[in-house]
Amino acid sequence: MAQGLIEVERKFLPGPGTEERLQELGGTLEYRVTFRDTYYDTSELSLMQADHWLRRREDSGWELKCPGAAGVLGPHTEYKELTAEPTIVAQLCKVLGADGLGAGDVAAVLGPLGLQEVASFVTKRSAWKLVLLEADEEEPQLRVDLDTADFGYAVGEVEALVHEEAEVPTALEKIHRLSSMLGVPAQETAPAKLIVYLQRFRPQDYQRLLEVNSSRERPQETEDPDHCLG
Repeated sequence: MAQGLIEVERKFLPGPGTEERLQELGGTLEYRVTFRDTYYDTSELSLMQADHWLRRREDSGWELKCPGAAGVLGPHTEYKELTAEPTIVAQLCKVLGADGLGAGDVAAVLGPLGLQEVASFVTKRSAWKLVLLEADEEEPQLRVDLDTADFGYAVGEVEALVHEEAEVPTALEKIHRLSSMLGVPAQETAPAKLIVYLQRFRPQDYQRLLEVNSSRERPQETEDPDHCLG
């Protein structure tokens, strides 16, 4: 992924006919894959409380999701995805208030920043791509990921990647249109895999996030994680 892209996404709860419906709409199955994601944070979940999500995907590398534009409303999220390690390290130091660590590898700053593994799970994914209209290079292409985590939770995600904030409204319109075509209720919100993992296996951490986010929004409406982060 190119550095600095903006990810606009909406999570939903897929049904047994979701893949068939995607085929009916002209969707193309790009691949099926199985991977392990490991998430890192401080013992106080300082990153998650700041709506930052640090993940290492097996055989894929590090990614840090940072909040996009403020004031995003509705059952969708907007994040900037950082994948270059020096950029990730710089942002981690900024969020955690650490100076003087340089711009080295992410693994090298985990200890100094007090970051530790907080979740790790395997996901089976089927990845689809879809163009609602005739191919238009100016229009963001939609992706649909259908995930099943190894702890039994299934979630779908409609996603568009754009380069600038000005492109976000068009991406949102297409995401909502496709969600409707897939039969997703207009205001349905589905928690990210990471949030469900914390709720099931680290309930104290989940409760901590609930309390921190109660003044602005529920944590399942922020990402995935996966997705939230995706």
